[in-house]
Amino acid sequence: MGIKAKKSMMKKIKKGSTEFTAVRKDEAADFLPLEGGPARKLPITESSENKSNVLYIGRIPHGFYENEMEAFFKQFGEIKRIRIARNKKTGKSKHFGFIQFVSPEVAKIVAETMHNYLLFEHLLQVQIVPPERVHPNLWKGVNRFYKPLDRVHIERKRHNKERTFEEHKKLVDGILKRDQKRRKKIEAAGIDYECPEIVGIDVPVPKKIKFED
Repeated sequence: MGIKAKKSMMKKIKKGSTEFTAVRKDEAADFLPLEGGPARKLPITESSENKSNVLYIGRIPHGFYENEMEAFFKQFGEIKRIRIARNKKTGKSKHFGFIQFVSPEVAKIVAETMHNYLLFEHLLQVQIVPPERVHPNLWKGVNRFYKPLDRVHIERKRHNKERTFEEHKKLVDGILKRDQKRRKKIEAAGIDYECPEIVGIDVPVPKKIKFED
């Protein structure tokens, strides 16, 4: 083999090794530009869910409230805060809430373990809430015990309030109007019934009337 043939063979060997090395680099890369150029790996980004320690819990059954949730979920790890969404008027549960653990690792384990867990004929829906989706007012007033309004007391106070003579007359007129509608419906139905008269409509000055000066 001549000198020229040896040089040509050495060039081919070097060229093949260079192409093989480029292929290996491209295989290790995550991103290949369409317009050409060197390949590069994408930066490794950590998911925000791995840093979150807040869980959303849906389909909470009746009777499984703050105390019961704390007693149940503390087996996984230390709990920081618990909040169940409640109706502002009645104080009843809306059957969803949030729980915050001290450790994000514990929150991840709870989400994987308790999602679709059957509890009192309800499949719990447990999901991790990313930090950017946690509302600033989510934990507002979480340590205060919510006392629902006494609607009976409010309605009794409204009903028994002092009325002027015009307000009392308007109240009586409304009662008489509804009574006339009721009588017409009974007659239209063909029912022979004599409705009793409303007591107190002929009283000129009822109790608790406030006269203006």
